[in-house]
Amino acid sequence: KYMKKLTTHLINIALILAFLFGAYYVYQLSNKKKPEDLYRLQPVTMGDIEQNVTANGTINPVSLVNVGTQVSGRVKKIYADYNDQVKKGQVLLELEDELFKAQIAASLGNVKNNEATLELAKANEARMRSLFEKEYVSKQELDQSVQALKSAEAQLSTTRAQLKRDQTNYSYSIIKSPVSGVVVDRVVDVGQTVAASLQTPTLFKIAQDLSKMQIDTSFAEADIGRIQVGQVAKFNVDAFPNSNFEGVVKQIRLNPTNTANVVTYNIVVSVDNPDQKLLPGMTAYVNINFAKHENVLLVPNAALRYKPKNEEMKLAAKKDKKSDDNKSKTKSDGLGSGKIYVLRNNKPEMIRVKTSITNGKFTEIISSDIKANELVITADMANDQKTGSSAQGPNRPPRVF
Repeated sequence: KYMKKLTTHLINIALILAFLFGAYYVYQLSNKKKPEDLYRLQPVTMGDIEQNVTANGTINPVSLVNVGTQVSGRVKKIYADYNDQVKKGQVLLELEDELFKAQIAASLGNVKNNEATLELAKANEARMRSLFEKEYVSKQELDQSVQALKSAEAQLSTTRAQLKRDQTNYSYSIIKSPVSGVVVDRVVDVGQTVAASLQTPTLFKIAQDLSKMQIDTSFAEADIGRIQVGQVAKFNVDAFPNSNFEGVVKQIRLNPTNTANVVTYNIVVSVDNPDQKLLPGMTAYVNINFAKHENVLLVPNAALRYKPKNEEMKLAAKKDKKSDDNKSKTKSDGLGSGKIYVLRNNKPEMIRVKTSITNGKFTEIISSDIKANELVITADMANDQKTGSSAQGPNRPPRVF
């Protein structure tokens, strides 16, 4: 009887243990983490990709003339204003001319006085020459009369030059446009005094032709080797955010600019502006494309940067390092190399790939082992949650530029 009870007790214990093991197994199966719970995934896509260099610049007229004054004075009248169309030789501004007229009058008086002196010197010279022929005066007295005549002639030339100078200064008090164009800036107002003693002050800025503009921009020395004269440059401006404009690289200026040990070169982009929508001074966001590939495999850059946390995946990567080094030593096709982790059969699998151009978000890859729509790992989900990343989810297709 005792043995029967013991046997029944053992059977019950065995049944309970079997139930517990079965429940634990079911629990493990039901709570096993799915790949999307372990990794952040994105699909491999087919698309077009461009590699560009970008910079900001300023839109300026091709020819901008600064109109100044060579004389000082107070502004009397202004005949041109902002946005006015002006012709070559058209009067733009007048300075007060009383002082200039007074100087002309004084110089004119000096000229008349020296003309009278010259007439007297001529008469004296002729008289002395006649008396010398009759031996009434000495040779010295004749020479003195000749010298007085030459001095009077020289003095008259000087005063006439002074008169010409004063007349020219008077003409400079009337400012005329040196070219035909549009007034884009007026710096002075009526009553303002302009001083030209040290340098020529600017009064107006005239753009000769606003239908032809240029963008003055600077590119870093790391990008300058990819830019060539004649390349198409695309750009946009804040004033027309939904419009795209195009220009052509006109000039790569050889004079570098060094700011805080950063070397840049000025690039001039020629732009047609037939409707004159683009205005001087606008900021242009310039984009120069130097490579474009169509219908290629694209992966997010994060997939190429991803490093596994899983020890098994790390071991596989370590075993592959030697072959990776050998490939990099013999590489001669100008392509880069990298590795990505593809999810296959719910398990990550490392794939060696060649990399081509990138646009900063996506990179073209070349590999016969990867197909479009396969999922690649871009981050560990646990690490992603720690850093608070808000990267794209596995079901959101990447944006291809």
